[in-house]
Amino acid sequence: MTDRNQKHDRPLFRVTFSRIVGQDQRGNDILGRPKEIGAVWPRKKGKTGGILSLDIIPVELTQRQGVIFVLPVGGDDDAGAQ
Repeated sequence: MTDRNQKHDRPLFRVTFSRIVGQDQRGNDILGRPKEIGAVWPRKKGKTGGILSLDIIPVELTQRQGVIFVLPVGGDDDAGAQ
């Protein structure tokens, strides 16, 4: 396998979702623990952008009761994602 092919064996980004579990004294949202719900994969043949693949679609997402995070794979936050 060439280096170029190995690069595409992994997603570009992890997609996580955190539910809003409450509000602090200032009215800011308090987020729960992030849960990995999918990934962004590179497109083939050098096309720009990525393909979002969701394994789970949280009900809270449709009700705007949470936040989606997109984290680079292999980044500093990669080890902490669940």
